[in-house]
Amino acid sequence: MKMERLDRDRIELAGSGIHSNNRLSNGGSGKMTAMRIHGKNGRFGPARWRSVLEVAAVSLAVGLTAVPLCAQGFERPGLNVTGYTIDAELDPSTHTLTAKTVVAFTAPANLDVVTFGFHPALKLTDITDESGKKLDGERTADGSIRVTTNTPFAPGKTAHWTFDYSGVITGNEDGPVQGLKLASIEEPISYLLYPARWFPMTGYMTDRFTAEMHIRVPQGMRVFASGSTGTPQTVTLADGKPGEEYDFKWTKPGFPGTVIAGRYVDPVSVGSGNVKVYVTVSHQRSANQLAQTAASEYDFFTDDFGELESSHLNVVELPDDTLPSVWAPELAAIPGSRVGDKSGIRLLANTMAHQWWGCEVSPRTLNDAWIVNGMARYGELMYLENQEGASAMHSALEDVQAGALAYDTIPLSSVARLDPFSPQFQSMTLEKGAMVFHMLRWELGDKMFLATLKGALSQYTDKPISTADFEKVAEEQSQEQVTPFFAQWIDGTGAPQFTDKYAVYRLGNNKGFRTIGEIDQDLDLFNMPVDLRIETEGKTVNQRVDVVGTNSQYVVDTFGRPRQISIDPQDWVLKSTPDLAVRIDILKGQQLVAQGDLVSALAQYQDALKVNPESSLASYRIGEVLFQQRNYQASVNAFRDALRGDDDPPWTEVWSHIEIGMIFDVTGQRDRAVNEYRLAIQTNDNTQGAVNQARVYLQKPYTAPSGE
Repeated sequence: MKMERLDRDRIELAGSGIHSNNRLSNGGSGKMTAMRIHGKNGRFGPARWRSVLEVAAVSLAVGLTAVPLCAQGFERPGLNVTGYTIDAELDPSTHTLTAKTVVAFTAPANLDVVTFGFHPALKLTDITDESGKKLDGERTADGSIRVTTNTPFAPGKTAHWTFDYSGVITGNEDGPVQGLKLASIEEPISYLLYPARWFPMTGYMTDRFTAEMHIRVPQGMRVFASGSTGTPQTVTLADGKPGEEYDFKWTKPGFPGTVIAGRYVDPVSVGSGNVKVYVTVSHQRSANQLAQTAASEYDFFTDDFGELESSHLNVVELPDDTLPSVWAPELAAIPGSRVGDKSGIRLLANTMAHQWWGCEVSPRTLNDAWIVNGMARYGELMYLENQEGASAMHSALEDVQAGALAYDTIPLSSVARLDPFSPQFQSMTLEKGAMVFHMLRWELGDKMFLATLKGALSQYTDKPISTADFEKVAEEQSQEQVTPFFAQWIDGTGAPQFTDKYAVYRLGNNKGFRTIGEIDQDLDLFNMPVDLRIETEGKTVNQRVDVVGTNSQYVVDTFGRPRQISIDPQDWVLKSTPDLAVRIDILKGQQLVAQGDLVSALAQYQDALKVNPESSLASYRIGEVLFQQRNYQASVNAFRDALRGDDDPPWTEVWSHIEIGMIFDVTGQRDRAVNEYRLAIQTNDNTQGAVNQARVYLQKPYTAPSGE
């Protein structure tokens, strides 16, 4: 067969040729805003500051619900808590918790001091063993309790120690994690989250346990926890006032340690009614829509992951001052501000996915946290894909990719050496973990991928799972060798940077064209299939190419002459690109803003501009920081740069006009402010209520919040 080489069609491609459409823009659907972590400095007040950095900037709070505390040092090897019996009374009028907790555990015979994590604001009044003898306990520097045993532990025998304690918890006092409000007893909602250590605990998210809880609250408050046993009983509280006792019993090894109590309106449910939504009266109008979303997400995950052990699930409103999501068996909670917000759909999906990935199975060690964190994040993206299509998921993946590589300096298999509340740990286990599942889906195919997920959940129900366990399940279900895949993405670091060199030849006898090329990348051990798209003057051809090592050749025949060749156009593979470098810098900047470090955040955004001087998002973020610092002229300049930039993402236009208008209002230039608000309205871009906000400021000038 005669082939004529078409030298004029020879093209050298650097990178993948993929151009992002929406950098760090709240999953492609909204304006990414900054939050102020409790107790940190930061400008707070305008609507643009109310959202959590749920997708791009994975702040310390975002992933907390799936991160172990054991790295803080209060866990002793060999100690295994198996169950709790908790009697507790909550008094919102005095912000007081009074409790008696019986801890059932086993310990090595040679262990003479037992250490438990415990909330710093709680004071112990008594510790006794099963025989009633008092035990000596002392607080350590990190707030833990060290208890000296009276007699040696019997090997394999369960010990039962009783802790009596009380304390005032408003959320403003020091907690177990600096800057995070994990417990609060007040009206109209009180919450005691599992990571708050409001009962003596060890092995957060790795040491599974059962729990029987009896929670007393004032009349009119509803209580939610795992394993409700029915109608509350009328009781008299310690202050002599009438109250109610809610009883819970969760008998399967898990993490039933969260209690939420509040004054909620009657529940709303749709469909089968097994998912119930509870909100306060202020968010009652959004309850029905939230119930429809919750039921849809529950059904979707049930189809993809399998039936849960319990078909009952409560979706509960949380205050806005705590974590952006909370989960426990039979319980999923998100802040009230997200109940009626579109971004709450994805947040709830992530939270609900933890019913399977976190509740049913849990990481064996911190090094395995990527399994539950990553799959909860990817479950969120799978639901987005199901509801809005592949393009919506593709846009959302841009943010996930940035998080995956932002701190990729050590393997996922070694993340236990990191602080579990650091952005590094969070980005790696959530975002890189999600990308691992995304790539595994590409490698195995949808059918085998879902079979692997269901197989892991089935084999390890109520058990911890390790990376080796998951790899074994994947091989059993797919009948494929996946060791190279896990070696690359779990035991390795970095991502390939693809380049493509090829030549196009004309085939004789009107047979079309043959493209002979080579995919190059910089990771010697890389071994994974990659999608190759050849766009021709006629039909587009996709071919799966096995890329092994640094150089891999391919041959593709097409009838039409190739016009463009793209490597991995659908972003199935995590890879390094110049565009991703910009997004990573912006992501890191947003995380620094969330931590209150505005100076470092500004430097990070400026690094992004060095890579892409036209980045509207980088300029916009610089404008935000300068606005916070009251550097108004420089802030306006930055927002003007955003308007002159690449308009990526598009919402930077409408919000830049609003921000400039706000600055004009603050500096007493009302006429100019009104003009900017009108320009914002003319964009017809209501991303995160932008047009609505502009109309508000048209009627009433923006004023800086008090104390700013």
